Amino acid sequence: MLGIILGSNSVTRAEILKNSGVEFIQRATSFDEESLHVKNPAHFVYRATMGKMNSYVDEFGLDTPVLCADTVVTCKGKLLRKAKDVNDARDILLTQSGGVVSILTCMVFKSKKLEFIDLSSTDYIFNEFDKTALEEYLKGDDWKGKAGACMVEGFCKDYIKEVRGYESTAMGLCIEKLLPFLEETDVY
Repeated sequence: MLGIILGSNSVTRAEILKNSGVEFIQRATSFDEESLHVKNPAHFVYRATMGKMNSYVDEFGLDTPVLCADTVVTCKGKLLRKAKDVNDARDILLTQSGGVVSILTCMVFKSKKLEFIDLSSTDYIFNEFDKTALEEYLKGDDWKGKAGACMVEGFCKDYIKEVRGYESTAMGLCIEKLLPFLEETDVY
């Protein structure tokens, strides 16, 4: 199997690929998501992902197939980005408490011969968060660097009432859509 490049520093995305048996090396790009001034969540995540891919190709070329992705969280019409500090994280999480939270992940796989783009969404219906448990979660570092300060595999897991979609999408990489594509190409 030919390996791929994961154009991301995400530990979670790397873990998803590893657990799925995909050979890869990790090399992030220097694309700055903060340069985007887009409020629509789907447009933002698409443009951020394409920005990462274009930045990667500009910096490193395309000798090996590359996978880039981005994830955003939206709730109550708000685009919930990565929290800037603990107070921002608290506000973001309180917005999600008891609500319907959509987690959108866009991924693009590109080689010299082909390109695969996917934009997937997973919805979580949350019960109200326990305020004491929320404050304990905020004392740690798990919320840092996470879109919407949300960890559906961590803190938020106990509050999930219903899930619509793939958990891998919410974790940052829709492996259920990526693997069949890789298996049908000459990458595998």
